Amino acid sequence: MALRIQMHFTTKIIPYACLLVLVSVLSAVTNPFPGKKSKWQGFDAYKDGGRTIVAPNEAAEGKPWVWRARFFGHEPQFDVALLKRGYHLVYCNVGGLYGNDEAVDRWNAFYKYLREEHGFAEKAVLEGMSRGGLIIYNWGIANPEKVAVIYGDAPVMDFKSWPGPTNKGILKAYGFKNAEEAKSYRGNPVDNLKPLADAGVPIIHVVGDADKVVPVSENTAVAEERYKAMGGVFKVIHKEKVGHHPHSLKDPSPLVDFVLKHTSGKSK
Repeated sequence: MALRIQMHFTTKIIPYACLLVLVSVLSAVTNPFPGKKSKWQGFDAYKDGGRTIVAPNEAAEGKPWVWRARFFGHEPQFDVALLKRGYHLVYCNVGGLYGNDEAVDRWNAFYKYLREEHGFAEKAVLEGMSRGGLIIYNWGIANPEKVAVIYGDAPVMDFKSWPGPTNKGILKAYGFKNAEEAKSYRGNPVDNLKPLADAGVPIIHVVGDADKVVPVSENTAVAEERYKAMGGVFKVIHKEKVGHHPHSLKDPSPLVDFVLKHTSGKSK
C-alpha cells in the first residue's frame, strides 16, 4: 500500500512540476519584464507598480538605456528617438520625495535589478524634466561612475528656487524642522557637482529663457558656470521667449546627437 501511494504521488507531482517550469520559461519569453504588458508609442511596455520598462524592438549592443525621471510620457520625442535606436527606456516613480536619500535608495535598488537581472549597460543616460532634475542629479552625484550622460529639461537644481524652502513637501522629505534649516542646506545639485565633473559626465540642458517657474538664473545658469569651471562639458540649448513649457524640442536630434557623441553610439 505504501509503495502504491508513493508511486501515485510521484506520477502526479513530477508532471505538475515540469508544467510549472514550462509556464515559467514561456512567461519569460513572452514577458521578459515583470508587470502588466501594454503598448507605448508602438513599443512593448511593462508596468509594475511605480516602475515602467519600455523595450525597443531590437536592443542595441550592450543594452544602453535612458532613465526618465518624473512626468513619464510627457513630450516623449527624445525617448522615442532613442528607443528606435535600440535603447531601453525605464522609469521609477519617486514623486513627492524631491530627490532625497529615500529616492536615491529606491533608484539604487532599481539600478541593481536592471543590471543584475537584465544585463543593462553599466552607465545610464539620465533624463529629468522640471522637478525630475533633483533626483537625476542627486542619484548621479551619489553614483557618478554609473552615469553616461545627463539631459536636464528646465530642471530644478536647487529646491530653494523651486518649490522653495518653506514648502511643506521639502520640509517633510528632507526632515527639516523649519524653513531656516532648508535655507541653510548646502546639498542641492548646484552645490555638489564635483563628483560628476571628476567622472567626466557630459551634461546637456534645454531651457526656456522666460521660465519663471524654475528660473534659469537660479538653476541651470549657476550649474553651468560652476561645472565648466571644474572642466566639465555642459551644453545649454536656449529657447527664446519660452517659459517653463513646452518641454523638450520638437526635433530631438540635437539631444540625440549629444548622447551618441558622448557614448559608444555614433551620430547619423
